[in-house]
Amino acid sequence: MNWEQLISTKRVGLEDISFENHDDRSVFIRDYDRLIFSAPFRRLQNKTQVFPLPGSVFVHNRLTHSLEVSCVGRSLGNGVAKELCERHPELNNTYIREIGNIVSAACLAHDMGNPPFGHSGEKAIASFFTEGKGLELKKEFSNNPIEWSDITNFEGNANSFRLLTHKFLGRRKGGFALTYPTLAAIIKYPYSSYYADMSSKHKLGFFESDKENFIKITEELGMIRLSKEGEPLRYCRHPLVYLVEAADDICYEIMDIEDSHKLKILSTQEAKELLSNYFTEHDKEHFNDIYKIVSDANEQIAYLRSRAIGNLTKECINVFVENEQELLDGKFCGSLIEHISPLQRAAYRHSSQVSYERIYRSKEVLDVELAGVKIIYTLLDLMVDAILHPEKEYSKLLINRVSSQYEINSPILYERIMAVLDYISGMTDVFAVDLYRKINGTSLPAV
Repeated sequence: MNWEQLISTKRVGLEDISFENHDDRSVFIRDYDRLIFSAPFRRLQNKTQVFPLPGSVFVHNRLTHSLEVSCVGRSLGNGVAKELCERHPELNNTYIREIGNIVSAACLAHDMGNPPFGHSGEKAIASFFTEGKGLELKKEFSNNPIEWSDITNFEGNANSFRLLTHKFLGRRKGGFALTYPTLAAIIKYPYSSYYADMSSKHKLGFFESDKENFIKITEELGMIRLSKEGEPLRYCRHPLVYLVEAADDICYEIMDIEDSHKLKILSTQEAKELLSNYFTEHDKEHFNDIYKIVSDANEQIAYLRSRAIGNLTKECINVFVENEQELLDGKFCGSLIEHISPLQRAAYRHSSQVSYERIYRSKEVLDVELAGVKIIYTLLDLMVDAILHPEKEYSKLLINRVSSQYEINSPILYERIMAVLDYISGMTDVFAVDLYRKINGTSLPAV
């Protein structure tokens, strides 16, 4: 792969249109602006990141997480662009300097396809069709296993690509009409669902219904195809995916420590120790002077958090630049985080272990998962039954409640099921809970 081809200004659905800038914004900054002003992005403020949506103590939701990931992504991209321009002066007149804007926009979009209730929402949708009542539909897809793989391997990343590129009814051709590099930078798993199903080691990056857009983007950008003719489709990642992934890894690992401290899951001393591991002994001596000036425990944790993010950002920039050729050849293994310095890597792994044991298995998080799975199972059960038997009176009520932008009345079963998944994955936590209560007759509209 080469940088000149990897960074294109083409937009999905508007390939034949030449855009002139009427202001100082580049096409990639326009991507960022389109995303941040969109309704699906705003809905992220009411979607769980890890902890339950806040009461008196504010913790991260999907919106604040995405904004912070975008900031870190911009720093990573700008740092990489600066280094690459110094190493390759011939790239100075290309779009290489836009890497920061591309990564920043992709970071904004990376979670837009995630369903309510955090990662448990993804698992609930997939497991409904592999363990729940949805398994009964498998026989309907006996002649089309790829479509069944889409449904049973539902993944938020692939759903983000669908949301951003799919031509929903009433939406412009090409969805959000984002540039090819911004979209390529969110495809962490450039594999078809059928390959993901067969290998069990990989997630999917696109649904069968969105394969045409996926292939169009990969071929235009010169991404390396790994599958042979007749095999399930799979490609090497676009190099900028590694920066989006690193920004996400840095933010959720470090910010979850700060959130868990605010919620008193971790003590101040425990949080300080976890974050202090990212620094040398010389740095730690300086912290004592800072603590004399900043006495508030939350502010002390915030200071350590910001410094830790800064350290990890520099480390990931160095790893990316040092492995530039391997990234372009599609031979780089693992994530950038896995290749940082031993001190930083050990601190990150320890944070991950503690997060799993103390944070992600905490009562507050498990309660969200339990409730989320029950709510999504119930909504899926009723909505799938409605599209299978649309003639029923109750089915008509449910179907009429679905926005007209979704292909809920399609004559093709796969498209109807995908429309149901579009509808449910687009819900906020609050909307899903409210609909669940109304369906169960425990809540009525105000009169």
